[in-house]
This record gives sequence, C-alpha cells and structure tokens, in this order.
Amino acid sequence: MYMEKRFFLETFGCQMNVVDSERIVDLLQGIGYRQVVQPGDADLILLNTCAVRDKAERKVYGHLGRYKPLKDENPALILGVGGCVAQQEGEKLLEKLSYLDLVFGTHNVHKLPEMVQAVESNRVRCHETEFLDQETRLQLFPVRTAGDSVTRFVTVMQGCDNFCSYCVVPHVRGREISRPSAEVLHEVRELAAVGVREITLIGQNVNSYGCKGEGEISFARLLAEIDATAGIERIRFTTSHPKDLSDELIDCFGSLKKLCNHIHLPVQSGSDRILQMMNRGYSRDQYLEKVRRLQTVCPDIRLTSDIIVGFPGETEEDFEATLSLMSQVRYADVFSFIYSPRPGTAAAELPDSLAPAARQARFDRLLALQEEIARDWRDADLGQVLDVLVEGESRQGNGQVFGRTRWNRIVNFDGDRSLAGQIVPVRITRVFRNSHLGERLDH
Repeated sequence: MYMEKRFFLETFGCQMNVVDSERIVDLLQGIGYRQVVQPGDADLILLNTCAVRDKAERKVYGHLGRYKPLKDENPALILGVGGCVAQQEGEKLLEKLSYLDLVFGTHNVHKLPEMVQAVESNRVRCHETEFLDQETRLQLFPVRTAGDSVTRFVTVMQGCDNFCSYCVVPHVRGREISRPSAEVLHEVRELAAVGVREITLIGQNVNSYGCKGEGEISFARLLAEIDATAGIERIRFTTSHPKDLSDELIDCFGSLKKLCNHIHLPVQSGSDRILQMMNRGYSRDQYLEKVRRLQTVCPDIRLTSDIIVGFPGETEEDFEATLSLMSQVRYADVFSFIYSPRPGTAAAELPDSLAPAARQARFDRLLALQEEIARDWRDADLGQVLDVLVEGESRQGNGQVFGRTRWNRIVNFDGDRSLAGQIVPVRITRVFRNSHLGERLDH
C-alpha cells in the first residue's frame, strides 16, 4: 500500500530564507511529501538556518538536539539542515552530529529532492555546499506564482560584495548577482494575475541591483516598471545598503504612487570611527544626508534600521554617537543586536576587551531609548484613519482580519476574510508595541 510521506520544515532568519523555504516546500511536494505542522508527525525534518549571529546559530544546534529523540525512536526519520549554517559548516555538521542525514547549502536547494531520495533508497549521508557559477545561479532563481497570498516576496538579486567586517553573508551567500529585469517583471505580472496585491523585492543589497552587469536597468527603473503594473497596489523592498542608496532611488519615494513610504536603512553605528572599522563605506554625515533627502521627497516616510552594540573597540563615546543618531533620525523601529564574532569575518580578528556586562548595559540603554521613540510613533497613529491592505484572518481570532499600513504596521480589526486583497480605511483605536487595533470605516 502507498504510504504518504510527510515533512516538517523550520525556517530561521531573513526573507531570503523564507523564499528558499517556499521553494523547498514545492520541491518536496513534487516527490510526494506533504507538509505537517508537528515534527513528531514527520518522516523528514528540515531546518533552513541562519548564521548571521551566534545566537541564531546556537538556536539551530538546540533545535537539532531536541529532534534527536525522534530519530532515536524512528531510525528511518530523515533529518537535514540547509541554509547559512549548512553553507558555513558543510560536512563538519555531519561529523559533529551522527544522527544528521543531509546538509545542503544556499546554492544547492535545487538538489534537495535527489538528496532526500538518496537517503531514502541507500541510507547514505550526503552534503552539497559548493558555490555555483554565475550562469548556473541565474537559471535557478526561485519563481513561485501559485498560491492565494495577497503579498509575495520576489527575489531580484542574491549575494553581497560589500564584505562588511562583521558580516558572514558574503561567505555563506556568495557574490552579488542580479536577476534579469525581464524575468522579474514577468513574475510580478503573473503574481498580479493570481491576486497578489503587494510585492516586496528582496536581496542582500537591492540598492545595487543591475550595477554589476552591462545592459540592465537600475533598481529605481525596475521599481518604476512595477509601479506601472496593473493589479499591483503596493511595492516594498529590502534590504538596502546606505552607500548604494542613489538619488534616483530616493526620488522614487516622491514619484511612485505604489511605493510604500517606509524604508529599512541599516546604519549599524552612529560613530564614524566604528563605521570605518565595520567597512560600511559611508560616514555618519553621509547617512544623515540621505535620510534628509528621503524626508524631503516623502515627508511622511518612516525609517527602520539595524544597529550593532558593542562592536570590538567601541568606546562610550562611540556608543553615545549611536544614541544621538537614533534621537536625530527617530526610527519607527530598530532591530538591535549585541555584537558576536562570526567565522571568517575580519572583525573576528580584532582585539576586543569590552566586558559582556558592559555590552549588555549599552544594549539595554539603546532599547530604552528606542522604545521611547517608537512609543511616540505609535501614539501618533492613535485616532488616525489609515489605509490597510487586508491580508487575511487575524491570529487574534474573534472574527478579526489583519493587514498592514503603508508604514508596514500590522492592524487587526473586525471583518470578514472576503476583504483579503482590498485596501480599506481603518481608524486606529488602540496601539500596542507590535500591532494596532482599529475599526473599519467604509461599511
């Protein structure tokens, strides 16, 4: 009798990993697997991993340890690791973890079906972590136009050439390549045709899209082409590197109606000395000038950012410079992290005498300042009527749906799931740290 095979997939990290996981789902369904929500129900457990921070990497090992008893109970269970930790560690993962069956890197998602089938048939342990050449990579960009989602990620580029001194991304994602604009636009049109209303263009550094090859349009021009696509109501993009944020791209926030008035612009530090040590390629003043231009062309734009606390050699003066920059820019939200050295990066070789307690104290001060600033932004929304693109049923239940404002803020309100895909006016009645509560006005 034919027995249905089942898989459980856990995803860590950035939007690129989310897109890779969507592709993994499609590939496994193509060889007879059905996705389940509990690891205990699975014949195959996969972790799609992140290595950007030490904490994220340690979390992966922790989860693998929790799955080991399932493997002990059922030796036929297949356990695999993909993503950035897999790319970073490679075959060493198999050496460290005797119960692990397969390891596949960031360039080898397409090989997963044959790897799974090899384990099924021959009980071999296998790994694939070789970087692919540019031509092959361009043929393997993920395309997924099925499904019923209102919003969708579209990959426009992969890899990074910046080699910031703290960052492992170039080492685990490879060098920068841009996907042909004709393919991107074709995918966007196909998505619009099946009901997608919001597109988020993603890549490690979307601002440098098209800059490394001849005959390709700029990222700003790509945005303009998508802005003219029938059916698409909103456009977002991430992630941006400040040094590559061109005047042409900044002007898009004033000229393109569908481009949301929000940008994630990682600054990492407010100190020129630390920015130079990080190899970021811009100064504090240059960053602030770009912020000023963004706010000039789009006065109601909101910015979010990434900040690293406790970079090797960071002094109290350096840290105070970061706090003052935060106070000047007034980010709507900040993703902040305590520095952790990553294998193979230049910063991992820097002398570092800052005590962990000092790092934590600075981190707590930064969080307190950002919470104060973010509270002001939240309070400013209270009572306002904001356009919300409805995405579906709310996690809150109770007959609520949810959507996002143009500032990417989640709003929950009473409504039917038939509203999905519509932009409706919602008055904000309560504000919370991670979302808003509102009431629909047009019914």
